[in-house]
Amino acid sequence: MAYIPNPLIIPIGLFVGVLLALPFGPVNLLGLQRAVQRGFFGGMAAGLGIMLGDGTIALGAAMGVNAISGAIRNYRTAIQIIGGLALIIAGAKLYFTRPEFASAQEAADATLLDYIWDIPQTFLLTITNPGAVLGLVAIFGGVSTFVEIEGYIDALLMVAAIMGGSFCYWLVVSRLISGIRHTLDEARMTKLSRLAALMLIGFGCLLIGEMFIKRPDLLRF
Repeated sequence: MAYIPNPLIIPIGLFVGVLLALPFGPVNLLGLQRAVQRGFFGGMAAGLGIMLGDGTIALGAAMGVNAISGAIRNYRTAIQIIGGLALIIAGAKLYFTRPEFASAQEAADATLLDYIWDIPQTFLLTITNPGAVLGLVAIFGGVSTFVEIEGYIDALLMVAAIMGGSFCYWLVVSRLISGIRHTLDEARMTKLSRLAALMLIGFGCLLIGEMFIKRPDLLRF
């Protein structure tokens, strides 16, 4: 008889995907900012990049939690510094670039192709964010002890469910924000954009600062 995957994997994976998409981190906050600034497809483009980043990390974790964790420990300094710099650069660009908020008509006429370049941007920010990587590896390890994952079919099903949960979250949130963004005036939307930028810069500085505190030898030339 063909192997039947554990049916609990799908609902648990969907829940993990939604949990990962919640705006607790700087990149997810950037996704919300994109939805406010550009409407439904702006939020979806950013969300798709985050979803693909989470899926890539989850796939690596599914193929071997211990191996991924070991690689993160061995290269944590480089990962954290690169991730911090990426967040600072993205935040600075967002802060100093005059925000252009799409009107209701422009948002309605837009397509996903108009914001296609946001997908690789948020993807790279996600996979270089050590907090997202460590958090997903930890969550995946915990789920693996709660739900038996036997073989590659179960692992791939879990990854697909996580990506599905993230996709559903961004679909719903982008739609909701696109429906209420017209109630915000440009001044308020600019403040939200600047707040998102400052949080990105703050998270980036925190990542780099923490590494220099733990590794003072990095300051020696």
